[in-house]
Amino acid sequence: MTVDRSRPRLRLLLLRLFCLRSIRIQSIPVSSPNSITEFTDFTAEPAVRGFLHQPQQANGDALVLTHGAGANCQSKLLIAVATAFADEGFLVLRCDLPFRQARPHGPPFPAGAARDREGLGRAVNILRGKTSGRIFLGGHSYGGRHATMLASEQPSLVAGLLLLSYPLHPPRKPTELRTAHFPKLASPALFVHGARDPFGSHAEMESALALVPARTLQLEIEGAGHELLPKKPGGDLPQRITRVFQEFFA
Repeated sequence: MTVDRSRPRLRLLLLRLFCLRSIRIQSIPVSSPNSITEFTDFTAEPAVRGFLHQPQQANGDALVLTHGAGANCQSKLLIAVATAFADEGFLVLRCDLPFRQARPHGPPFPAGAARDREGLGRAVNILRGKTSGRIFLGGHSYGGRHATMLASEQPSLVAGLLLLSYPLHPPRKPTELRTAHFPKLASPALFVHGARDPFGSHAEMESALALVPARTLQLEIEGAGHELLPKKPGGDLPQRITRVFQEFFA
């Protein structure tokens, strides 16, 4: 008796193709008239890899934007925020940190934290060669934390910071604060924080920001958690962040 194994294999192949197609559909950026192109720079270490959002009508300013510990530069939040900033005329480089370039999955290792900051510094310098205006640096969670650390080490590196869900402390560990560098932070910073973020409450964030000598503002997002974006599509959060950012840095 002959057993036909081609049909199960064909069904498995079709299922894989469907899954890949679904993943691609989910990663498509929101509609925007601006140009979005893949970007890589291997001329020095660490390499810089990501996507460049080029606005139709540039305002001269630029933003480096990076991801959290469990994501990459293709996260929905980063795509939405980068698109909103490009719509307002910013040149935006949405990039993967060195740890994510080395491994597609998994959290960063503490030993590689300095290299991640070096990668952000390289991204900032690359954008400096592409625009004549101000350069801003931003990131979600882990990426934002290391953006603040880099800015505290190099006070003149950027004109300001955009910090999405700063991880003030690990969940349920309020005494393990990540603020040792805050007294050295001389760059103005906008902190965007969810009211339900387990990495820090509004009151805890306000107390922490009092340690920063530079000008700061906390934008609290009602009902939002650490990921900030609502589960249902829609809403104007990215545009709201962009509007408050422009007012703060006017």
